[in-house]
Amino acid sequence: MTTGTQAPRVIANSYTAGKLPRWTPWAVLAVALVVSLGAAAIMGSPEGEFNWILGIIGGVVLFVFANWLLSRLVEGARQATNRLITSLVTGAFVLALIPLIWLTLTVVVNGLPTFLNGTFLSQSMRNVVGEGGGALHAIVGTLLITGLAAVISIPVGLMTAIYLVEYGTGRLAKGITFFVDVMTGIPSIVAGLATYAVFALIFGEGVRMGFAGSVALSILMIPVVVRSSEEIIRLVPNELREASYALGVPKWRTIAKVVLPTSIAGITTGIMLSISRVIGETAPLLIVAGFTASMNYNPFSERMMSLPVFVYTQYVSPGTDAQFYFDRSWAGALTLILIVALLNAIARIVSHYFSPKTGR
Repeated sequence: MTTGTQAPRVIANSYTAGKLPRWTPWAVLAVALVVSLGAAAIMGSPEGEFNWILGIIGGVVLFVFANWLLSRLVEGARQATNRLITSLVTGAFVLALIPLIWLTLTVVVNGLPTFLNGTFLSQSMRNVVGEGGGALHAIVGTLLITGLAAVISIPVGLMTAIYLVEYGTGRLAKGITFFVDVMTGIPSIVAGLATYAVFALIFGEGVRMGFAGSVALSILMIPVVVRSSEEIIRLVPNELREASYALGVPKWRTIAKVVLPTSIAGITTGIMLSISRVIGETAPLLIVAGFTASMNYNPFSERMMSLPVFVYTQYVSPGTDAQFYFDRSWAGALTLILIVALLNAIARIVSHYFSPKTGR
């Protein structure tokens, strides 16, 4: 019989063996960024300019390779492939996010001082040269023109989508679908020229009015409303329609009381996307609505300014002191972004409160 003290056995954890710690990707990313940014600083231009964007891109590429290689050596080929695909997907997301963040920060930094100066939101550009003035006339014009375009486009687009899903069969439905797809890719300048041609035949050469701008924007907006609403309505289960028909409810009432309330959240989102699509258009409004420095509350008479045209004119036609004009163009761009953000927030609220509730 053997006596004595035996050495304690070390039990290996099979669940963590051959795996990298959770913090490894972050550590590898930090080292890769430091190496890449350091190399970019060393190999910078003779003028001393530091290309940090190129350094970040190089760091991300180095991280993807280093993360895959380290995982291949420790965890094996299968987990290394999983980490490689995850890194590529995450890197693509970050790469797509960089321009958005850069654009937002640039507009906010350059436009916020003028936006908050006290006159930008309360005055027009009438009799203003150089410092001062504002974009009140352009904000009012944008809201009126876009609002009229929505009044024209939403009923037409929504009813067209309902027809295509619920009633349309045969060549007519196929023809409507084909022309809607073609209209989706129409350049905005073509919509502006076509609208001007129609209004020139009715009112004569040189016609400029806000309503013409609304018609031009509706040409661009209708196909977006049709396609988005059509896809959302198609997602409504047929069982809901059949249950309504089984109770003797007519088709039009089934659409109004079952199909549309079920798809209201998606339809609202699609409508807001279509408004965001057209609210920043410049070319058609420059042709048919024109530009002015004065207030105009009547979209059916005279020229009407809009925010995209305001930004364009302030940038391309600066006065003697160009910096004030550039500052107003940045503030106008910031105002346009805030309006679009507000519209999307309203769409989220509408979708939340009016979408059908699934819980008790």
